Amino acid sequence: MSPAAPAALPREAEGAGQGPAAPAALPPRGLPGLDPAFSRLVDVPGEASWHVLDNGPRLAELGVEPVGTLLCVHGNPTWSYLWRRLVAAATAAAEAGAPAWRVVAPDQLEMGFSARTGTRRRLADRVRDLGLLTDELALPGPVVTVGHDWGGVVALGWAVDHADRLAGVVTLNTAVHQPEDDPIPAPLRLALQPALLAPATRTTPAFLETTLALGHPPLPAEVKDAYRAPYGTADRRSGIRDFVADIPVDESHPSRAELDRIAKGVRGLDVPALVLWGAKDPVFRDRYLDDLLGRLRFARVHRFPAAGHLIAEDVDYAAAVLEWLGERPRAVDDEPSAADAGARLWSVLESQADSDEPALVELAPPGGGGPRTISWRLLSRRVGELAAGLVAAGVAPGDRVSLLVPPGADLTAALYACLRIGAIVVVADAGLGVAGLSRAVTGARPDHVIGAVPGLTAARALGWPGQRISVARLPLPTRRALGVAASFGELIEAGRGTALPAPPPSSATAAVLFTSGSTGPAKGVVYTHAQLQALRDALASHYGVGVGTGLVAGFAPFALLGPALGARSATPDMDVTSPATLTATAVADAAAAVDATVVFLSPAAVANVVATADALSPSQRDALTRVRTVLSAGAPVARDLLEGIGRLLPNATPSTPYGMTEGLLMTAASLDLIRATDSSGSAEEGVCVGAPIAGVRVRIAALDSAGAASGVPSEEPGRTGEIVVSARHLRDGYDRLWLTQRDADLREPDGSRWHRTGDVGHLDAEGRLWVEGRLVHVLVTADGVLTPVGPEQRIGALPEVVRAGLAGIGPVGTQQAVAVVELAPAVRRPGIASPELAARVRAAAGVPIAAVLVVPRLPTDIRHNSKVDRTRLSRWAEGVLAGGRMVLP
Repeated sequence: MSPAAPAALPREAEGAGQGPAAPAALPPRGLPGLDPAFSRLVDVPGEASWHVLDNGPRLAELGVEPVGTLLCVHGNPTWSYLWRRLVAAATAAAEAGAPAWRVVAPDQLEMGFSARTGTRRRLADRVRDLGLLTDELALPGPVVTVGHDWGGVVALGWAVDHADRLAGVVTLNTAVHQPEDDPIPAPLRLALQPALLAPATRTTPAFLETTLALGHPPLPAEVKDAYRAPYGTADRRSGIRDFVADIPVDESHPSRAELDRIAKGVRGLDVPALVLWGAKDPVFRDRYLDDLLGRLRFARVHRFPAAGHLIAEDVDYAAAVLEWLGERPRAVDDEPSAADAGARLWSVLESQADSDEPALVELAPPGGGGPRTISWRLLSRRVGELAAGLVAAGVAPGDRVSLLVPPGADLTAALYACLRIGAIVVVADAGLGVAGLSRAVTGARPDHVIGAVPGLTAARALGWPGQRISVARLPLPTRRALGVAASFGELIEAGRGTALPAPPPSSATAAVLFTSGSTGPAKGVVYTHAQLQALRDALASHYGVGVGTGLVAGFAPFALLGPALGARSATPDMDVTSPATLTATAVADAAAAVDATVVFLSPAAVANVVATADALSPSQRDALTRVRTVLSAGAPVARDLLEGIGRLLPNATPSTPYGMTEGLLMTAASLDLIRATDSSGSAEEGVCVGAPIAGVRVRIAALDSAGAASGVPSEEPGRTGEIVVSARHLRDGYDRLWLTQRDADLREPDGSRWHRTGDVGHLDAEGRLWVEGRLVHVLVTADGVLTPVGPEQRIGALPEVVRAGLAGIGPVGTQQAVAVVELAPAVRRPGIASPELAARVRAAAGVPIAAVLVVPRLPTDIRHNSKVDRTRLSRWAEGVLAGGRMVLP
């Protein structure tokens, strides 16, 4: 029998408003995607009859014993049809020899094709009803509950009451708690209006139709008809009305006590969980996801940015559920805890707390007035005071803090203060643009936002979550308009003389750093303190950066690591939203300010720095002669640009490290190495990015004939495939993107973690890595697999070509390559290349080229200004060559 739950609230007979009683029935045949063989009727003696989807009989026919049961509960106003794909997928997996999972998906009473009892059911009734049904079915453990919408609450209620049989929980867009200071979602508020409740939910199918309009993409007409099938009359829709009316809108609602009981009980569930979330849901917004993750301690989560409320229709959730079940996740973290040994990121700030030597130089401080120098003493004190002030303002360990502050002293102080108290910093590049930045910040769900006025204005206008903190004291009207709770000055005053809490463990999450978005929507990359410490150590060891080094940080990731390295750092006067505008004079002024020996530059900045070298004064040129190392990381840099930067900094060794947001330093190639590989007449395809640095391992997962990286990763030279890397400073995972992380992760028997980079390339006989492009940009032609970088380089070497991009048109297997080029001088509009230019491009490419197009400018990402968006380019080329308008790509 079911464990005793709190007594159900009295069921309220409605009489005329409830409709006549009717037994359960089987759905009509022919509903798309639903095999009638899975439908059965179950009678619970003394209660009611149910319609249930159940693959148990089919598993019995196969002679397989289920490893467990998925108990799937739909919400309002759907029915078990919602779970048809999971029933089918689980059955197909069992037929193929995979572990067999029984799937039991009932229609809740008064809903779908289950009985109409003439009774209004409350939440406690529904939890009790489900327990009686599973008792009648004699479901043994282990059971994994799967729930959506308010069915998620019912499923979690069953889980709380049957912990002895529970093996896990899966939730899709649901909620178990309604904050007292937060109104229920607008669509539900509207439906709950007394004058609208019955007309919108029972008398007419308005509520049902509104729900069916929430598909992303829109649901096919035949699928909508299937959802409508059990709700053809007002009497059949009474359960829809009662479900809406049973939403606990306040403390006095009859079902509020049961909802609170379930919400409290979920915190005690000691089982793995999977949360799949549609971000475009107008009902269950991300605040409900935050609440669930705070209660489900062992949850994997994947947030689908383009999916909505009907996530089970929008994405392949069934495959995700079965993948998760196949992992056999445990209710403990699979990751070993990182040791707390080693210097913490703020260690230099503590050791230099009495030093009046410069720590930072701001070339363009926020208040104007020329360069501003911040000593180690002042920076250390400000970080400590600000950290204590943040604690006083309610910032707790594990809280997320979005930093919307330009590079400089304010950003540095905010970053290290947050790290010191165990808050998680969220950093998204302003180069993502307003839409991309908004997606990143909203998806990360910060608890607090620290910003200058532009960032706070965006947060207010775009409705970003979190308590807002201003770096500057603002006039009262501005403060109120922006919703600012506190300023840095107030926090520093509150924290002065206050002891700091214990530091977080090195295994704790430290940061969520967003990718550039150059190869798809920007992803939040999660780093622990230990991993950031390992990155600092890798930089210090490989490039000799340490206490006393003068560092010019023209690339944001390295600007933030300056104090952790102990470097005396300066950020050039530049527009961080447009790094390609950085000038040689700005770099020289920054170098002079800190007597720099090391310069970090974004790939997007290198070309303009070289192009503006003629504006340098003699003293500025002299400052650049003291630089010994110049690095450009984030994307491969062409040899001619490295040669140009080498002439600008004559005593420096230009180097282009290979890495990505998930691992910022994997290999390194100096200009001398690149010259040597070029002069050797090497036939290697792609860009040489050097050998792995100390502590990094690189392998290649070979491409098959379909262009997929299906090979076992190895260090065998000469095999083209996906680049796979491993290092201590590799990222921990992706934020709320479990499926993405699963696809990118590899585990070795020795316990080492590997990251599938999405880049393609090969290792040469000397162990050096050559990058040939992105996996998604590989062409599969009739002649075989073609990677883009080699042909692009050869075309780009033509004197009139500034840059080339290789696009693919046609179906995979018979794709054809199209060369798209920028010219010098630039063309004014896109078009077909002249026959003469096309002939030279074809001769240089070394591969068959179907067409040659010219454009004023190739589409590239803002952060690097060198990653050509070949996917966008291919769509454009396909369109214009098929007769579409010759517009810009």
